Amino acid sequence: MTKIRWGLLSTANINRRVIPAIRASERGELVAVASRSQASADRYAAEWQIAQAFASYEAMLDSEAVDAVYISLPNHLHPEWAIRAMQSGKHVLCEKPFALTVADVDEMTAVCQQTKMVLAEAFMYRHHPQTKIMGEWVHNGRLGEIILVRAIFNFLVRQGNNIRLIAEYGGGSLWDVGVYPMSLAQFVMGAPPEWVLGDQVLGESGVDEVFAGQMHYSGGRIAQISSSLRSPYFTFAEIVGTAGRLAVTRPFTAVENSQMTYYPPEGDPEIIPVPDEYLYLGEVEDMHDAILLGKPNYLRLEETRNHIRTALALYESARKGQIVTLTGG
Repeated sequence: MTKIRWGLLSTANINRRVIPAIRASERGELVAVASRSQASADRYAAEWQIAQAFASYEAMLDSEAVDAVYISLPNHLHPEWAIRAMQSGKHVLCEKPFALTVADVDEMTAVCQQTKMVLAEAFMYRHHPQTKIMGEWVHNGRLGEIILVRAIFNFLVRQGNNIRLIAEYGGGSLWDVGVYPMSLAQFVMGAPPEWVLGDQVLGESGVDEVFAGQMHYSGGRIAQISSSLRSPYFTFAEIVGTAGRLAVTRPFTAVENSQMTYYPPEGDPEIIPVPDEYLYLGEVEDMHDAILLGKPNYLRLEETRNHIRTALALYESARKGQIVTLTGG
């Protein structure tokens, strides 16, 4: 196998970001899309010039047309279809959040191990050079001892029937966009937090339309995150250390317009150059490395599991109005 044949499991809007990445890779080709009806699949295939259109998700998984699938279904459907795909012999790149319970993550991981299929969470920003440079600055000690991580992701949802506002589908600002700053904090700190304190503002739909969280790590390190579905698009991240701070204007999306700046204890700020790379390309190439070369995925399933553990702890804290400790595994 020299090229991975990709199929899209659903016609979700996020596909439009991933399609160019698959087509930009010399080791991948987009060959199929599946929807809930033939008409829907045909329309999408014609719009995006995709060769094969399947009238159901099962039909594509049962076929020999694809080697790997990108799952962009609603959050609550991720476990079911990731498991079905792997059991059908397909590798899986699954959108975040990977699942809505730790038990589902564990079942998905078990099936991955049983089937020997590649399974990864699609946190595209983690693969981008900008994020990797942030990690290098932290891990090589350029910022000294890390004291604080602050990160925010706001995204305005105007339609009342938006899927992000449906509780049973895994809606809410933390699950939708708050997981980005949450995962960045885990990346910088190198582990999940010891305890968390969450607060939320619920909308008429019953989901958190605004969320704020504080996460405490060993050594007295702190992360503060927030997310909102009520305010215009805005992202920002800042890593504060004893030897200065690193600020990033677009840490998660629209990275082509981002600026990373180092603020030293003394002297002028320094703009840090970042290589130009399409945001979604890294996660696709990582899958190709894993499938074709047998390399471990850059974003390990253990880290993904801790994403879900932390998000659930934050939600529990917000409901109870008290600190929640992350214990055990």
